[in-house]
Amino acid sequence: DSNRVFSASRDKTVMMWELHGASGPSQHFPGHELVVTGLAVSPDASQLCTGSRDNTVCKWDTETGECLGRAAISRNLVTHLCWVPGEPYVIQTSEDKTIRIWDSRELQVAHTFPAKRHIQTCCDVSQDGRYCLSSSSGSARGSGWSSEPVAFQLWDLRQTRNHVHEYKGHFQTTTSCVFLPRGPALAPSIATSSYDSTVKVWDRDTGACLATLCLEGSGPLASLAVCDSSTLLCASFNSGIHVLRINDGANPALEEVAAF
Repeated sequence: DSNRVFSASRDKTVMMWELHGASGPSQHFPGHELVVTGLAVSPDASQLCTGSRDNTVCKWDTETGECLGRAAISRNLVTHLCWVPGEPYVIQTSEDKTIRIWDSRELQVAHTFPAKRHIQTCCDVSQDGRYCLSSSSGSARGSGWSSEPVAFQLWDLRQTRNHVHEYKGHFQTTTSCVFLPRGPALAPSIATSSYDSTVKVWDRDTGACLATLCLEGSGPLASLAVCDSSTLLCASFNSGIHVLRINDGANPALEEVAAF
Protein backbone atom coordinates (compact mmCIF):
# COMPACT_ATOMS: atom_id res chain seq x y z
CA ASP A 1 0.00 0.00 0.00
CA SER A 2 2.92 2.31 -0.63
CA ASN A 3 4.21 4.31 -3.58
CA ARG A 4 7.78 3.58 -2.56
CA VAL A 5 10.22 1.01 -3.89
CA PHE A 6 13.47 0.05 -2.17
CA SER A 7 16.47 -1.41 -4.00
CA ALA A 8 19.65 -3.03 -2.73
CA SER A 9 22.81 -3.09 -4.83
CA ARG A 10 26.29 -4.43 -5.35
CA ASP A 11 27.50 -0.84 -4.99
CA LYS A 12 26.99 -1.27 -1.20
CA THR A 13 24.02 1.10 -1.02
CA VAL A 14 20.25 0.97 -0.64
CA MET A 15 17.98 3.52 -2.31
CA MET A 16 14.34 4.56 -1.98
CA TRP A 17 12.35 5.51 -5.07
CA GLU A 18 8.96 7.19 -5.48
CA LEU A 19 6.80 5.51 -8.12
CA HIS A 20 5.18 8.79 -9.10
CA GLY A 21 8.02 11.15 -8.27
CA ALA A 22 11.30 12.17 -9.86
CA SER A 23 13.27 9.69 -11.90
CA GLY A 24 16.10 9.61 -9.36
CA PRO A 25 16.09 8.11 -5.87
CA SER A 26 14.41 10.11 -3.10
CA GLN A 27 16.62 8.71 -0.33
CA HIS A 28 20.01 6.98 0.00
CA PHE A 29 21.07 4.57 2.74
CA PRO A 30 24.87 4.23 2.51
CA GLY A 31 26.94 2.48 5.16
CA HIS A 32 27.49 -1.19 4.32
CA GLU A 33 31.02 -2.19 3.37
CA LEU A 34 30.09 -4.95 0.91
CA VAL A 35 27.22 -5.87 -1.42
CA VAL A 36 23.77 -5.44 0.16
CA THR A 37 21.98 -8.79 -0.10
CA GLY A 38 18.75 -8.30 1.83
CA LEU A 39 16.23 -5.66 2.82
CA ALA A 40 12.91 -5.60 4.61
CA VAL A 41 10.49 -2.71 5.14
CA SER A 42 8.48 -2.34 8.35
CA PRO A 43 4.69 -2.74 8.07
CA ASP A 44 4.19 1.04 8.46
CA ALA A 45 7.08 1.76 6.02
CA SER A 46 8.78 4.04 8.57
CA GLN A 47 11.82 1.81 9.00
CA LEU A 48 14.04 -0.36 6.87
CA CYS A 49 16.30 -3.26 7.79
CA THR A 50 19.18 -4.20 5.50
CA GLY A 51 21.73 -7.00 5.50
CA SER A 52 25.03 -7.46 3.73
CA ARG A 53 27.91 -9.79 3.08
CA ASP A 54 29.85 -7.56 5.51
CA ASN A 55 28.20 -9.60 8.33
CA THR A 56 26.03 -6.70 9.48
CA VAL A 57 22.32 -5.92 9.77
CA CYS A 58 21.33 -2.24 9.86
CA LYS A 59 18.13 -0.38 10.73
CA TRP A 60 17.24 2.90 9.00
CA ASP A 61 14.72 5.71 9.22
CA THR A 62 13.13 5.81 5.76
CA GLU A 63 12.27 9.52 5.99
CA THR A 64 15.65 10.87 7.05
CA GLY A 65 17.99 8.12 5.85
CA GLU A 66 19.55 8.00 9.32
CA CYS A 67 21.07 4.70 10.46
CA LEU A 68 19.25 3.85 13.70
CA GLY A 69 21.28 0.78 14.57
CA ARG A 70 23.94 -1.63 13.36
CA ALA A 71 24.65 -5.17 14.54
CA ALA A 72 27.51 -7.40 13.43
CA ILE A 73 27.80 -11.17 13.85
CA SER A 74 30.88 -13.05 12.68
CA ARG A 75 30.28 -15.11 9.49
CA ASN A 76 26.70 -13.84 9.21
CA LEU A 77 26.70 -13.35 5.44
CA VAL A 78 23.09 -12.24 5.01
CA THR A 79 21.15 -13.78 2.11
CA HIS A 80 17.61 -12.52 2.75
CA LEU A 81 15.46 -10.50 5.17
CA CYS A 82 11.70 -10.53 5.74
CA TRP A 83 9.65 -8.44 8.19
CA VAL A 84 6.98 -10.28 10.21
CA PRO A 85 3.59 -8.62 9.47
CA GLY A 86 2.29 -6.62 12.42
CA GLU A 87 5.33 -7.37 14.58
CA PRO A 88 8.69 -5.71 15.36
CA TYR A 89 10.52 -8.86 14.25
CA VAL A 90 12.64 -9.51 11.17
CA ILE A 91 13.58 -12.97 9.87
CA GLN A 92 17.03 -13.37 8.34
CA THR A 93 18.75 -16.19 6.45
CA SER A 94 22.50 -16.53 6.13
CA GLU A 95 25.35 -18.35 4.44
CA ASP A 96 26.34 -19.64 7.88
CA LYS A 97 23.35 -22.04 7.52
CA THR A 98 21.27 -20.42 10.24
CA ILE A 99 18.01 -18.50 10.42
CA ARG A 100 17.75 -15.66 12.92
CA ILE A 101 14.83 -13.69 14.32
CA TRP A 102 15.81 -10.08 15.06
CA ASP A 103 13.94 -7.79 17.42
CA SER A 104 14.08 -4.58 15.41
CA ARG A 105 13.48 -2.34 18.42
CA GLU A 106 16.95 -2.89 19.87
CA LEU A 107 18.35 -4.69 16.80
CA GLN A 108 19.16 -7.79 18.82
CA VAL A 109 18.79 -11.47 17.94
CA ALA A 110 15.68 -12.79 19.69
CA HIS A 111 16.04 -16.38 18.49
CA THR A 112 18.27 -18.53 16.29
CA PHE A 113 16.88 -21.67 14.67
CA PRO A 114 19.00 -24.85 14.74
CA ALA A 115 21.68 -24.71 12.02
CA LYS A 116 20.85 -26.59 8.81
CA ARG A 117 23.10 -28.64 6.51
CA HIS A 118 23.25 -26.09 3.69
CA ILE A 119 23.37 -22.34 3.09
CA GLN A 120 20.00 -20.72 3.78
CA THR A 121 19.03 -18.69 0.72
CA CYS A 122 15.62 -17.11 1.29
CA CYS A 123 12.82 -16.65 3.80
CA ASP A 124 9.20 -15.56 3.83
CA VAL A 125 6.53 -15.05 6.50
CA SER A 126 2.83 -15.82 6.16
CA GLN A 127 0.41 -12.89 6.25
CA ASP A 128 -0.92 -13.94 9.65
CA GLY A 129 2.62 -13.85 11.04
CA ARG A 130 2.44 -17.44 12.26
CA TYR A 131 4.64 -19.35 9.83
CA CYS A 132 8.07 -18.85 8.32
CA LEU A 133 9.59 -20.50 5.26
CA SER A 134 13.30 -20.98 4.63
CA SER A 135 14.96 -22.37 1.52
CA SER A 136 18.48 -23.67 1.00
CA SER A 137 21.27 -24.40 -1.42
CA GLY A 138 21.69 -27.80 -3.04
CA SER A 139 25.41 -28.17 -2.50
CA ALA A 140 28.31 -26.81 -0.50
CA ARG A 141 28.93 -24.22 -3.23
CA GLY A 142 25.30 -23.23 -3.41
CA SER A 143 24.54 -23.85 -7.11
CA GLY A 144 25.51 -27.37 -8.18
CA TRP A 145 23.17 -30.29 -8.70
CA SER A 146 22.39 -32.20 -5.54
CA SER A 147 22.51 -35.97 -5.29
CA GLU A 148 19.29 -35.83 -3.29
CA PRO A 149 16.26 -33.50 -3.42
CA VAL A 150 16.90 -30.09 -1.90
CA ALA A 151 14.83 -29.42 1.20
CA PHE A 152 13.13 -26.29 2.44
CA GLN A 153 11.36 -25.90 5.75
CA LEU A 154 8.20 -24.51 7.31
CA TRP A 155 8.57 -23.15 10.83
CA ASP A 156 5.92 -22.18 13.38
CA LEU A 157 7.05 -18.85 14.85
CA ARG A 158 5.16 -19.60 18.07
CA GLN A 159 7.01 -22.90 18.57
CA THR A 160 10.54 -22.15 17.41
CA ARG A 161 12.47 -25.26 18.43
CA ASN A 162 11.87 -27.43 15.37
CA HIS A 163 10.51 -27.10 11.86
CA VAL A 164 6.88 -28.02 11.24
CA HIS A 165 7.37 -29.56 7.83
CA GLU A 166 10.11 -30.27 5.31
CA TYR A 167 9.52 -30.22 1.55
CA LYS A 168 11.77 -31.86 -1.06
CA GLY A 169 11.65 -31.71 -4.85
CA HIS A 170 14.17 -29.35 -6.44
CA PHE A 171 17.58 -30.73 -7.40
CA GLN A 172 19.50 -27.46 -7.31
CA THR A 173 19.57 -24.43 -5.03
CA THR A 174 16.07 -23.21 -4.10
CA THR A 175 16.40 -19.46 -4.61
CA SER A 176 12.99 -18.25 -3.51
CA CYS A 177 10.10 -19.44 -1.34
CA VAL A 178 6.84 -17.51 -0.93
CA PHE A 179 3.48 -18.01 0.71
CA LEU A 180 0.58 -17.74 -1.73
CA PRO A 181 -2.58 -15.86 -0.78
CA ARG A 182 -5.51 -18.20 -0.19
CA GLY A 183 -7.56 -18.59 -3.37
CA PRO A 184 -11.22 -19.67 -3.50
CA ALA A 185 -10.29 -23.30 -4.22
CA LEU A 186 -6.59 -23.60 -3.48
CA ALA A 187 -5.48 -25.06 -0.15
CA PRO A 188 -2.88 -23.06 1.83
CA SER A 189 0.01 -23.12 -0.60
CA ILE A 190 3.66 -22.24 -1.15
CA ALA A 191 5.63 -21.52 -4.32
CA THR A 192 9.37 -22.05 -4.88
CA SER A 193 11.86 -21.33 -7.65
CA SER A 194 15.23 -22.93 -8.25
CA TYR A 195 18.47 -22.94 -10.19
CA ASP A 196 17.04 -26.06 -11.89
CA SER A 197 14.75 -23.76 -13.98
CA THR A 198 11.55 -24.97 -12.32
CA VAL A 199 8.82 -23.32 -10.30
CA LYS A 200 6.79 -25.53 -7.98
CA VAL A 201 3.58 -25.06 -6.02
CA TRP A 202 3.18 -27.03 -2.80
CA ASP A 203 0.40 -27.83 -0.36
CA ARG A 204 1.59 -26.09 2.80
CA ASP A 205 0.10 -28.61 5.22
CA THR A 206 0.72 -31.96 3.49
CA GLY A 207 3.96 -31.14 1.67
CA ALA A 208 2.57 -32.50 -1.59
CA CYS A 209 3.85 -30.90 -4.80
CA LEU A 210 0.72 -29.65 -6.56
CA ALA A 211 2.25 -28.32 -9.79
CA THR A 212 5.60 -27.94 -11.54
CA LEU A 213 6.56 -25.70 -14.45
CA CYS A 214 9.93 -25.90 -16.20
CA LEU A 215 10.92 -22.67 -17.95
CA GLU A 216 13.12 -24.05 -20.72
CA GLY A 217 16.10 -21.87 -21.60
CA SER A 218 15.58 -19.56 -18.65
CA GLY A 219 18.73 -20.62 -16.85
CA PRO A 220 18.69 -20.38 -13.07
CA LEU A 221 15.58 -18.78 -11.62
CA ALA A 222 16.44 -15.97 -9.23
CA SER A 223 13.30 -14.94 -7.35
CA LEU A 224 9.51 -14.99 -7.08
CA ALA A 225 7.04 -12.17 -6.35
CA VAL A 226 3.38 -12.72 -5.54
CA CYS A 227 0.79 -10.59 -7.35
CA ASP A 228 -2.38 -12.31 -6.12
CA SER A 229 -3.65 -15.81 -5.32
CA SER A 230 -3.27 -16.94 -8.93
CA THR A 231 -0.41 -14.84 -10.37
CA LEU A 232 3.35 -14.94 -9.80
CA LEU A 233 6.30 -13.09 -11.27
CA CYS A 234 9.47 -15.11 -11.72
CA ALA A 235 12.87 -13.54 -12.48
CA SER A 236 15.37 -15.58 -14.49
CA PHE A 237 19.06 -15.31 -15.36
CA ASN A 238 18.62 -15.64 -19.14
CA SER A 239 15.07 -14.82 -20.22
CA GLY A 240 13.79 -11.86 -18.22
CA ILE A 241 10.73 -11.91 -16.01
CA HIS A 242 8.00 -14.51 -16.50
CA VAL A 243 4.35 -14.03 -15.58
CA LEU A 244 2.91 -17.30 -14.26
CA ARG A 245 -0.67 -18.25 -13.55
CA ILE A 246 -1.88 -20.90 -11.12
CA ASN A 247 -5.10 -22.57 -12.24
CA ASP A 248 -7.21 -23.58 -9.24
CA GLY A 249 -9.21 -26.76 -9.22
CA ALA A 250 -8.95 -30.43 -8.40
CA ASN A 251 -5.65 -30.59 -10.31
CA PRO A 252 -3.82 -27.23 -9.98
CA ALA A 253 -1.52 -26.33 -12.87
CA LEU A 254 1.12 -23.68 -13.53
CA GLU A 255 1.37 -21.95 -16.89
CA GLU A 256 3.36 -19.08 -18.34
CA VAL A 257 1.11 -16.31 -19.66
CA ALA A 258 3.65 -13.58 -20.50
CA ALA A 259 7.31 -12.63 -20.31
CA PHE A 260 9.23 -9.37 -20.47
